[in-house]
Amino acid sequence: MSGQVGRPQQMRAAVLEGPGRLDVRTVPVPEVGPDDVLVEVELCGICGSDLHLVLEGWGRPGTWQGHEWVGQVVEVGSAVDRWHPGDAVVGGPRRPCGACAMCRSARPSLCAGRDAPGQEDPPGAFADYRITASAELLARPDGLDARAAALAEPLAVALHAATQGGIVPGHRVLVVGAGPIGALAVAALRAAGVEDVRCVEPGERRRALARELGADRVLVPEELEVPSIAEPGRVVDDAVDVVLECSGSARAMESGLAQLVRGGRLVLVGAGIEPPRFDPNRILLNELVVTGAYNYDAGGFEAALALLAGGALPVETLLEPGTVGLDGLLGAMRDLAEGRVAGKVLVRP
Repeated sequence: MSGQVGRPQQMRAAVLEGPGRLDVRTVPVPEVGPDDVLVEVELCGICGSDLHLVLEGWGRPGTWQGHEWVGQVVEVGSAVDRWHPGDAVVGGPRRPCGACAMCRSARPSLCAGRDAPGQEDPPGAFADYRITASAELLARPDGLDARAAALAEPLAVALHAATQGGIVPGHRVLVVGAGPIGALAVAALRAAGVEDVRCVEPGERRRALARELGADRVLVPEELEVPSIAEPGRVVDDAVDVVLECSGSARAMESGLAQLVRGGRLVLVGAGIEPPRFDPNRILLNELVVTGAYNYDAGGFEAALALLAGGALPVETLLEPGTVGLDGLLGAMRDLAEGRVAGKVLVRP
């Protein structure tokens, strides 16, 4: 028999109607299966992918987004014994199969059983309640504020990007784009002891945020030197060991490649539609590595929560003050997309 606290029948959700159109509707609360947990959403962050899904129409009409969430358990399924009503939890990664070659190699983000990006939109946390598999939850560490805990998912993404870059103290790192992931990458790298962290960002507010988070140099894209195609082997002055490209801009990816030392590594973190045009001779002559960073390390959420609980990150600097409700969600997304807001925005349904 399932356990529950005041089991609701209806909830509100910010439902996608089409590109740039949300409708806050009353919908049925999902039924709880044997291995499910129903959580009352306390906070949910707005992610860059949410902007693509909602403002650009990547998402499927009739669904709702939100995957950076924290909340409290309301009801558990009959087969669930780890969680109980009242538990404070953090939404974790989708459950991998655990059996494929990538899972066995501790690379769960490449699980053979994962959904193709953009092909399935499970109900998200821009709603009063969120249903999830019991294995896809983590306990909120004792003493960790809900606002800080809501950064766990994007911080896990930033940590995976650093892993893919092979970044260690002593490396020179350029973060391209100071949106939520780029800003978290700057903060996490500084907390890890990386002293030379630079940032490129066109928006004035986000440049100011990068400085406040400890970036040594903050540039606009036009300040980057990009050698011509006629000189593919030339390394720019003051090149870096690793570039974390967090903007998803094709031009930024192309210019980021040109900032690397010989043997350097470009990590593509931000998703975008327009593909870059890389110079293969630059990659060949300088033995550059171009790789992606999709989702999280194995244990990435646990590492993110430990880092947040340790107090090493300037959480309130990373977050916008206060919260917005579901009725203010679309406006907040537009503010983020148009650069009027720099930090992470939290939604309180």
